[in-house]
Amino acid sequence: MIRRVNAPGLFPPPTYAHASVVEAGTRLAFLAGSVPLDEKGEIVGPGDPARQAERVIANLREQLAAVGSDLEHVVATEVYVVSGEPSVLSAVWEVVEASGLSAGPHSSTLLGVACLGYTGQLVEITATAVVPEGEGKQ
Repeated sequence: MIRRVNAPGLFPPPTYAHASVVEAGTRLAFLAGSVPLDEKGEIVGPGDPARQAERVIANLREQLAAVGSDLEHVVATEVYVVSGEPSVLSAVWEVVEASGLSAGPHSSTLLGVACLGYTGQLVEITATAVVPEGEGKQ
């Protein structure tokens, strides 16, 4: 259902794929950005990008479950971090790797940005996932 591809003429990616190919007829879920808000809409981990990334991943799991998918079926992400420091981006990426999200490995882009939508928000992840057959028919 998902074929992960690394282009032989490019550098070998450490924990992501250059591309993910999904056969026609497969259901895909295009998820809104997962943000570091708790059930009450409050920011989790103020000032702590790694803690916020953990909450973002937890919320992403919930989004995926709601459509009958999971981290293993994610084919692409964009990871946004409010920082211009590579070390901060790396710290967030370590959380992504530890979550199992990169086990696919999925195709991903990691970006340092000036700001995100909620006051105090430092991390956001958007994702596209395959919805396995027979799951999430809502």
